[in-house]
Amino acid sequence: MNLFEHKVMQLREFLNECNYKYYVLAQPDVSDYEYDMKMRELQDLEAQYPELDDPDSPTHRVGDDRNQEFQQVEHRYPMLSLANTYSEGELRDFDARIRKLLPEGEEFSYSCELKFDGTSISLTYHDGRLVRALTRGDGQKGDDVTNNVRTIKSIPLRLTGAGYPDDFEIRGEILMPHESFKRLNAERLEIGEPPLANCRNAAAGALKTQNSAAVSKRGLDCYLYYLLMDQLPTDSHTENMAQAKSWGFKVSENTKLAKNIDEVWDFINYWDKEREKLPYDIDGIVLKVDSMAQRDRLGFTAKTPRWAIAYKFKAEEAAAKLLSIDYQVGRTGIVTPVANLTPVHLAGTVVKRATLNNADFIRSLDLHNGDTVYIEKGGEIIPKITRVDENLREPGATPIKYIENCPVCGAALVRNEGESGYYCPNYANCPPQITGKIIHFVTRKAMDINCGEATIEQLYKAHLINDIADLYSLKVSDIEGLERQGRKSAENLIQSIEKSKQVPFDRVLYALGIRYVGEGSAKILVKKFHDIDSIANATLEQLAEVKDVGIGIATSIFDWMHNDNNIKLIQRLREAELQMALDVAEDLAPKSDKLSDKNIIVTGSFATPQRRSELEKMVEDNGGKLQSGVNAKTSFIVAGAKPGASKVQKAEKLGIKIISEEDFLAMLE
Repeated sequence: MNLFEHKVMQLREFLNECNYKYYVLAQPDVSDYEYDMKMRELQDLEAQYPELDDPDSPTHRVGDDRNQEFQQVEHRYPMLSLANTYSEGELRDFDARIRKLLPEGEEFSYSCELKFDGTSISLTYHDGRLVRALTRGDGQKGDDVTNNVRTIKSIPLRLTGAGYPDDFEIRGEILMPHESFKRLNAERLEIGEPPLANCRNAAAGALKTQNSAAVSKRGLDCYLYYLLMDQLPTDSHTENMAQAKSWGFKVSENTKLAKNIDEVWDFINYWDKEREKLPYDIDGIVLKVDSMAQRDRLGFTAKTPRWAIAYKFKAEEAAAKLLSIDYQVGRTGIVTPVANLTPVHLAGTVVKRATLNNADFIRSLDLHNGDTVYIEKGGEIIPKITRVDENLREPGATPIKYIENCPVCGAALVRNEGESGYYCPNYANCPPQITGKIIHFVTRKAMDINCGEATIEQLYKAHLINDIADLYSLKVSDIEGLERQGRKSAENLIQSIEKSKQVPFDRVLYALGIRYVGEGSAKILVKKFHDIDSIANATLEQLAEVKDVGIGIATSIFDWMHNDNNIKLIQRLREAELQMALDVAEDLAPKSDKLSDKNIIVTGSFATPQRRSELEKMVEDNGGKLQSGVNAKTSFIVAGAKPGASKVQKAEKLGIKIISEEDFLAMLE
């Protein structure tokens, strides 16, 4: 095997691995730019040495996102990918090729559209009803994800308007808006899971979920941009999409019909600056010849249409030197590696640390001590390392070796089959897990005990608490002797602990910190089983059958409830007189439907910290749905003092009513 043949094999292996992680796992670990540069290098080598060409090369295929748990269905029209570029020069070369392929002097226009950073979808309609939704797959066949797609509210199940054909296909992009992404990550942190890196991964992962009920909660959105049928309404792509909009499809208004490549470039420059203001992620601009007849004449290559190209924005990145790696242990034992870097400016902030995800990610980077690395803000949110500059690697630098033992307690780390992360199994004696569970227990949404993280750490180090039940054995005399803790503060803490004994059972269950059990699932479980003993005695099958629980959460609950230490913990909490059962007479009584179909936000400061929770409970008791972020579906906002400025600003922009607590109470009367 000669040098060039070896290089070709290396590139194919690298790109095939990237395709698998991007399309199958929805967990890409290289930047789009690096992938595209490697693909271009392989294309050049295959062109230079045709004897090395292979029909199975990544250059001849579209990436495959098929999941064998879904049924594969053949596309009526092949679902090809787009050629792409990062430079103005190559964009103008594309324009020159179009002019050369069309008759000399023939005029044409470009339809310019935002390139959504989500996952592609193809929708088929028959007699105005959605009958099938397919992913891109390998371009010839895709996964049938119809049940999941039916839960996305921006996709019409039945068309409106008039004039739509009996049978047609429409394609677009399923994406996760920023508000949905923030809410999802908040929920993941709440149940002890690490946050997702970006909106694209979150959208792709949601679409491949086997439970369509879970998909419906992800807040996905969909923009459509390509109509396909035997006889299109008009010769203009732009006009066809206007027709599609009249049938009820969500079509982006951020488009432009450009007469020449200069107007295209103006559009690109505008959105390169303005994209940060959008409520979702885009990673470039797509330009297409607008005339369908001209498209037919221009045709296709084996992989891409000749009449379209994507200009991709290069993500802002910065180079920094790797100083060290910290391994953080969460309350559920998950170990997260974080890189410490020389400070660099990136996207308007100074970045000193970046996520390294897990051991596989570190291995894929071939990361060495002291390496110069490049960082991006994944989804403009979480800084992450995308590549290493091997040319700047110091002689003798040693590869990073992932730790084998917990950095705090020394226990051997464990990795479950099918999971990407390692965790510390020593939950009963590992300090960050112990304090993390107690900190979670006292939070406002859990037991609402007026005790900060610093005080928890102080009590733990003084050997006054070692688990959540120990809080209920504390005395004023234990606390007042500690540094910065006087008698008054000690009395306040004891009073707050005593008051927590009245917290309802669903919040107690959530406060226990069982992995995957958040606020919502705790309420569902309590309404189904009513008391702690019924939950503890339920079989795995009985737990999994509960709506919106599923086998993952059920297994976590079952294992937790059958652990000897946890059985003793429950008994101690019962002896401390915490609420271990639902007050059936009060909590299962019929509720008002005055707020049914209303999406409501409660924000700002009220008379007491507990008052906000009380108002939120009133919303739910009267049939309303609580929201965390403002969007077009928000019905109104109940605002106390100093409400969130961004919420108020967005509400005013959308014309959403903001009312006081008094107005809200009057509404319920």
